[in-house]
Amino acid sequence: MTQRDELEIINRIRGEISSNQEPTGENLFLAWGYPTAIVLFIEFLALIIWNQFWCLWLWMGIPLIGAPLMIHFLHKDYDHTGRRTHDQSVILLMWIFIGFASFIGGTAMGFAGVFPQCYCAYQGLLIGLGCFMTGIILHFRPKIFCGIIASLLSAVPLFFKGELWPWQLLIASLIAVIALIIPGHLFRHYVAKFKIKN
Repeated sequence: MTQRDELEIINRIRGEISSNQEPTGENLFLAWGYPTAIVLFIEFLALIIWNQFWCLWLWMGIPLIGAPLMIHFLHKDYDHTGRRTHDQSVILLMWIFIGFASFIGGTAMGFAGVFPQCYCAYQGLLIGLGCFMTGIILHFRPKIFCGIIASLLSAVPLFFKGELWPWQLLIASLIAVIALIIPGHLFRHYVAKFKIKN
């Protein structure tokens, strides 16, 4: 047996292992999706019904709920598999970067005085692109399609200005549903079917 044959056998075995590897992280999209969609919807209702601008600070509840849930699910997945794959590490780092980009961009927009006009569109685009890239890395088409739809929808808030501004929050909530909750449930269903099959 030549060295080339040995390398082919090793690559074939690696391919079989990676294709049979149990996917993880099925709850991470939901851990961020539900807090984001619910908090943004509550902010929208509070502005429309009571005209209370203090409610915009409720966004701080999103990381306070989502971050502990994410840490819990990451530990659970790591304890279950005993290791983290390269794809999982890339996806995790990408979403951490998106979180920081969202915070830094929002802060900069606040100081620049363009927060009400641009932030919902900016955040929606980041979430949509994150969903799209996650779908590409995992080869999971529903996340790819949902990411494209959410990214396109992120331009809509730019048309709601002045008195119509609160409706940006409703659209941002809808983007969270499309880019995080729907693909999150679909991926969770996919992982459940994978576990049953194997």
